[in-house]
Amino acid sequence: HKPNETDLRQILENRILIMDGAMGTMIQQENLEEEDFRGDDFKSHSGELKGNNDLLSLTRPDIIRGIHSAYFEAGCDLVETNTFSATSIAMADYNLEEIAPDLNLASARLAREAADAAMLKDPSRPRFVAGAIGPTNRTASLSPDVNDPSLRNVTFDELVQSYYSQIQSLVDGGVDILLPETTFDTLNLKAAVFAIEQFFDTTGNRLPVILSITITDASGRTLSGQTTEACWNSIAHAKPLGVGLNCALGADAMRSYLQALSKSADCFVHCYPNAGLPNPLAPTGYDEKPDDTAGSLSVFAEEGILNMAGGCC
Repeated sequence: HKPNETDLRQILENRILIMDGAMGTMIQQENLEEEDFRGDDFKSHSGELKGNNDLLSLTRPDIIRGIHSAYFEAGCDLVETNTFSATSIAMADYNLEEIAPDLNLASARLAREAADAAMLKDPSRPRFVAGAIGPTNRTASLSPDVNDPSLRNVTFDELVQSYYSQIQSLVDGGVDILLPETTFDTLNLKAAVFAIEQFFDTTGNRLPVILSITITDASGRTLSGQTTEACWNSIAHAKPLGVGLNCALGADAMRSYLQALSKSADCFVHCYPNAGLPNPLAPTGYDEKPDDTAGSLSVFAEEGILNMAGGCC
């Protein structure tokens, strides 16, 4: 059967749920060229498309499905859809706003196919698909112009509208969980939560929600200036299944913030860090090796502050 929230809670109450790892670096390893991103559908598109990883769900679905399958093979319980930038707002960078619904639908289906195939192989383990909802490339709280603090390049309502459309397509594609992630601005996350609630109220179809925030530097705050505890207090009304930290500093540097979040939050707690901050001089582009990240995450596990673990970027 398609796994449900009961299956999910059962795992979380008995052991640490294993999320997938990085999508970006897996795609980088493929050494793709402009033609891969264009495929047949975008051959005549005016701008450069290389680097638009979400587009690969339409132009190279074999690669994206293969990455999901590889993570399930490695033992993951959950994979995230390839939709980090699949909002009309983020796709505007490539003049592809209108294809956002298609991207989300295709991405969700690819992840669902990989999950179903993994469960067919081993029916004893439910496999989940989380619809990844990125922060967009705009911030509702901060001005993009240092000389005009009141300026905003996106409104709350625009974010809600863009997120609602993404959520609709992800659910149509068969996701089990909604995962607004890599939040650098709590107001953006509140817009995502508002869109999710609006969708649940309109359709009567409720899914588990996991929220994820990003601490952007050693100050221990989000980009919009909140500590983890303050951020949790801003979003606790959403009553998520889980909350946690992803991306940013690498696991070691996240420890104190994860401890603080674990004390405050009355739900499951996750962490999926990246391999430290990027370092263009390192062979892989990052300083941390898999063993380093695994070592840090196992410390969190031993401390009892971790219910879900994975990797990012």
